Amino acid sequence: MKNVGGFDRAFRIVAGIVLLSLFFVLPGYWKLLGTIAFPLLITGLTQKCAINKMLGRNTCKL
Repeated sequence: MKNVGGFDRAFRIVAGIVLLSLFFVLPGYWKLLGTIAFPLLITGLTQKCAINKMLGRNTCKL
């Protein structure tokens, strides 16, 4: 069941791409910020978020 849609989905994908680019730009331990990109991209692309499901949130209009 999809529970991520609209603005939430677009925000997750854009934020994931931005954070992923930081992985290649920042030095040292700051690269760990880039690892936050993967869950954002996965939830944005699949439109499924376990945290939204646990909280009972659904931003998908379908």
